Amino acid sequence: MADFSDKDHRELIDAINQKMPFGKFAGTALLDLPEPYIVWFKGQGFPAGRLGRQMALVYEIKLNGLESTFRPMLRDQNTE
Repeated sequence: MADFSDKDHRELIDAINQKMPFGKFAGTALLDLPEPYIVWFKGQGFPAGRLGRQMALVYEIKLNGLESTFRPMLRDQNTE
């Protein structure tokens, strides 16, 4: 079994909670983006840098049908 560090856990939590900073879904948590939108980015190329890495991680989550596993980790939208 792979070793999952606290840093990895924080990065995962940050990725699924990251808000899309631009476009039609600006302000939406990456985990809440529609799957076709993420798949489109996969085909076109994710943005460079941290956002692109986070979107690639969310793509893998969606590809593997794990959204319901990670949904409880979304931060409360009303407290931000």
